Formats: sequence, structure tokens, C-alpha cells
Amino acid sequence: MGLRSKAVVLGVLSIGLASSGVLAATPAWVAQSNAFTQKLLDVEFKHNPETGSKQGVAKFDPNVSSPTLADELAERKEFLAVLATLKTAQKTVTDKNVQEDLAILFKTFDLNFRREDYDRAHQVPFINASKVIFSGLRGLLDDQVAAERRPAALIRLSKYAGIDKGSVAFTEIVKQRVNEQLAKPGVFYPSKGEIESELGRNASYLEAIPTLFQKYKITGWEKPFARLKDELTQYDDWVRATILPKARTDFRMPPEQYALAFEGYGIDIPPDDIARMAHEAFTQYQAEMKPLAAEIAKEKGLPSADYRQVIAELKKKQITGDAILPFFETRLHEIERIIADEKLVTLPDRPAVIRLASAAETAQQPAPHMTPPALLHNTGQRGEFVLPLKIPSATGGSGDEYDDFTFDAVTWTLIAHEARPGHELQFDSMVEHGVSLARALYAFNSTNAEGWGLYSEYIMQPFEPTEGQLMTLQLRLLRAARAFLDPELQSGKVTPDQAYYILEYDVALSHAFAKEEVERFTYRAPGQANSYFYGYTKLLALRKEVESQLGAKFDQKKFHDFILSQGLLPPDLMRKAVLEDFVTAQSH
Repeated sequence: MGLRSKAVVLGVLSIGLASSGVLAATPAWVAQSNAFTQKLLDVEFKHNPETGSKQGVAKFDPNVSSPTLADELAERKEFLAVLATLKTAQKTVTDKNVQEDLAILFKTFDLNFRREDYDRAHQVPFINASKVIFSGLRGLLDDQVAAERRPAALIRLSKYAGIDKGSVAFTEIVKQRVNEQLAKPGVFYPSKGEIESELGRNASYLEAIPTLFQKYKITGWEKPFARLKDELTQYDDWVRATILPKARTDFRMPPEQYALAFEGYGIDIPPDDIARMAHEAFTQYQAEMKPLAAEIAKEKGLPSADYRQVIAELKKKQITGDAILPFFETRLHEIERIIADEKLVTLPDRPAVIRLASAAETAQQPAPHMTPPALLHNTGQRGEFVLPLKIPSATGGSGDEYDDFTFDAVTWTLIAHEARPGHELQFDSMVEHGVSLARALYAFNSTNAEGWGLYSEYIMQPFEPTEGQLMTLQLRLLRAARAFLDPELQSGKVTPDQAYYILEYDVALSHAFAKEEVERFTYRAPGQANSYFYGYTKLLALRKEVESQLGAKFDQKKFHDFILSQGLLPPDLMRKAVLEDFVTAQSH
């Protein structure tokens, strides 16, 4: 479906683009590569102005996307024209890096087109209009957006509501697009669980929008918001009446669609293969957890040395309220000292940013995550480690409380993954050091991003206290569980109830966290959860290969700095760069 397919590209582009100051100092090959990539970005931003706006291109701030079939087809035609131009230009390119970047672009768009074609031929989409609109407004109403740009959110609000001159209500555009798909024979409906869960959370978005306009002192929002609120409420009623009765009770994706999802997330082996690897790793990680749990139980005089019971005891000491952020910031400084003392990776001089999520942000992204900085026209924006504490329930109730993210022992691995040496360092280094746009944007997939995050937990583990090491292994156990539960849920080998049992009993997650995970596997992003484990195993194997070749000359700080300098290359291209460039240079 058009809007869903565009979301694939939107997810890629959320990483951003290098600032003009960085680009001025970039090598000639990067400038040549960027000129090619910019042609594609021009098309993307034209048809998805919210994305261009998030990347700091202010001319797109008042504009909104129009996900009609006509717009989707026009966008495809323009992309194909640009790609044809790039294929002609490729014949004259001599630099291997530029050739590599062009190959990245061709591969990415080939996949995006195939996914879009599949969706258009087979899917009735569930497009959550409240979620889309909240995201479009939140992209402007943010502390890191310049104050003079924020008033454009009022224009955008009016266009979403359809009261701006020449505009059509976003909900009407989406209904028309969905109706076009409903008219096709043999189409595939979304799952009932997805629709019910998402609709149940839309109140959070409607509550958050006025709060954002009030926070940034933008006046005149009341009338267009009242109109928009009515439209969104009516749209949700229309979804309940039109789509929900025909929704699938079986959440499983068709195998062809699941294979496309796997490919999009950067996993190049079959689901059965990664599940087998993950089962083996799961058993191994459990074995590694046992002696650590026994040591903690003995030290603390706990009644049981079973790692599940020890984790339950550690979770009882929750950090709450105003103490949360200072605690995380103090722990971050401890981690930074270890990184420097152990020479793990080069750190920047500036501090990392950690903040708590709002209720609406939690509904949109219920897991702790890194919000990358805009790299296009970046004027000082930085990535943020965002820590949601609970997820609104599908019924609109108080929701289940997490106990997984706010206790002492777990902060080591959360910060290592999301902040330093993980995603914050990974993404912000692209702003500060510059990489080609193709590598920063279109080479991105979940495997190369999350592989580094989980690998960052691995390199920090030896220097953590015993309790921190146990929790690092617990979250590594979770990544292995993801890599077999996701494909086995999709194949029907396991049921959601069985997945809940494994996650809550063997992995020792709260019910809220387990619920989030099962939703991820079944409808939020089937296939994505496998990428953590797969990217980590690929990166760890590459490190061992380099260590074997370099022997005593291996320097992990130089190795990690080189990995970060390459941007978000997928594992095959990263391995090529490491073996051809890094190993060769270090061997002399």
C-alpha cells in the first residue's frame, strides 16, 4: 500500500543527512556520491514533505503529504527517471566508493518498489491517521526545532483538517485510498489485533496535540484542532465499521510478504536458519547467566540462585520520579570513564542526551529507543535516548507498568545500547564526521543499526559489575528469543500464549514488555526483531576474523572507530571495507 511503502523509506530517511558545514569539508568522492543521492532525496521530500521538514529543510514545514494513488504513481515515475539517470552516470564513475554507493541506491529502491507493488496488489492497509498526523506535527513542535519554524505546525494542522484553502482532509484522502484497495478481489486484510490495539491508543495522540501547541505558545490552533478531532474520531468509527469486521483473526503474514520484510530489515538468510541459530544461542546465554546469578544470590543472601528469581529481586529496587534522569546521567558518566580507560572507542567532547517520553510518544514507540538527529541542515540538533516507562492499554485504561527499564542493574546495558558506545555515538558521529548520503540514508537497515547496538552491550559487559553483566545477558537472551519467536509465530510453530510464557518466564520480562514484544512480532514490525541478533552475530564474527588476521596488531579502539566511520553499511559491505581497507592499513 502506498502510505505503508512510503513508511519504509521514511524509516530510512529518519537517520538524516550531513550538515552543510560537514559537507563542505568532505572528500571529493563523497561530494560526487552526494550529488547523485540528492536527486533521489529531492523526489522523496517533494512527495513526503514531513520527512524533508524533519531533516531541517524549512521550505517543507507548511506542507503535508497526500497519499493518493496518483501521487504514489507520480512519485514512482520520478524515482525511475532519476535512477535511469544514475545508471547512465555509473558508466563514467571510476571511484570504487561512489560505485559502491550507487549500488546501494539501486538495491534499496529495487526492494522498495517490490514491497510497494506487493502491497498495492494484495493489501488492504490499516492506516492509523491519528498516529500519522501526530508524527507530522511532532516533527515541528520539538525543543530541537528552531522557534521560528514551529508556527508552520499551525498551517500543517489546518491542512490535515482540510480547512486550509485548496486542501482536503487527510482522513478523506486515506479513506479514498483504502476504498480503492477494498474494491480489489482477493485482497489481504490487516489483523484484528493490530486494529484494536492501535485504535485503543489514539486518545493519547489527541490529548498530546493541544499540549504541544500550548507548550510552544502557538495560538489559533483550537478551531482547526476541533475540526481535526471530529474527523479523526469519525475516521476511527469508519475503520471499526468498514475494516474491522473483515480483519484477519490470524496475524500471520503471507510467506512472500514476510520474506520481503526480512530482506528489508537486512537479513539475508531464511527464517528457519536464524531461528535455529537463535535457539542454540538462547541455551548458551542461559548457561552463562547461571554462575552470575549464583554469585549475586550468595552475596545478597537471596533464597534462590535461579537467574529468573535473582532478576525479580533486582527489579524490586525501582528508580522512580525525579530520580530517574539523574540516575541515568550518572551511570552514563561511569560508562564513559570505562570507555576511555579501556580504550574501547573514541568519544566526543559533548554530552549525550537522555529524556523521558510523553504518553503519546510511548504509544507511538513503546520501547526505549534512540531518536536520531537530523543530518540535513543540522544546526546543532543531537540524537536523544528516549525512555518510555509504560504503554497505554488498548482499552484506554491505565496500562500495564514496566519494571524492566528503571532499576540499577539494567541501566548499564540500556545506556550502552542506546547511548554510548551504541546508537547515540553511531548516529551523531555521522553528523560530526560526515559520511556519504547513500551510506547514511539508503544503506541503512535494522541489521546494521541494531547489530552495533547489541555489539556495544557486548564490549561493555566485561567491565560492568556482576549485576550489570547479568542484565546484559538477560537482554541478549531476549534478542535470541526474538530471533526464533518472530519466525516461529509467523510460521505457526508457536502460539502467542507460548511466546508470552517464554518472554515472561524464561526471559523474565514484565507482562507489559512481553506484550510489546508479541505485538512487534505479530503486527508492528514482523521480521524486524530478528535483526538485533543477526547483526550482532555478523559483527562479532567479523571482529574475530580481523583479530585472527591481525593478531597482536589488533586494536579494538581503531577497529570500532573504523566501523563507525563507515556509516550504516550492511554487513556484507562492512566486511568488505574492513578487510580491504582497515586490515590492510593495520597490517603495515
